[in-house]
Amino acid sequence: MGENQFSRELRLLTPSHFTYVFDNATPAVSPCFTVLARHNQLNHPRIGITLAKKRIRKANQRNRIKRLIRESFRHRAQQLPSIDIIVVGKTGADKLSNEEVFVTLEKLWKKLEKRCTTG
Repeated sequence: MGENQFSRELRLLTPSHFTYVFDNATPAVSPCFTVLARHNQLNHPRIGITLAKKRIRKANQRNRIKRLIRESFRHRAQQLPSIDIIVVGKTGADKLSNEEVFVTLEKLWKKLEKRCTTG
């Protein structure tokens, strides 16, 4: 589990971190998630997650989705370039099974990897 940890340095923690990404983001979009990314000055990727109560009503569903996003990111972080990522949940994300969430996020990570290394 050593290389797949999710330490504090892998997270976007302050509003300024989120603003930095929102200001000039590279998007990757699916029907249930929008993933925004922007290069950072670090040597590793970081992630922030926003799931609005308006979009995903039940707290247990929001928590489940967050856990799945973090797990997917942990497994993929080694291949991602040095970028800050924000995952925004859309309406319907809570209807996906765990496997569907993983498959969707894997496609989005690949899109981001391609877009952020070429641009």
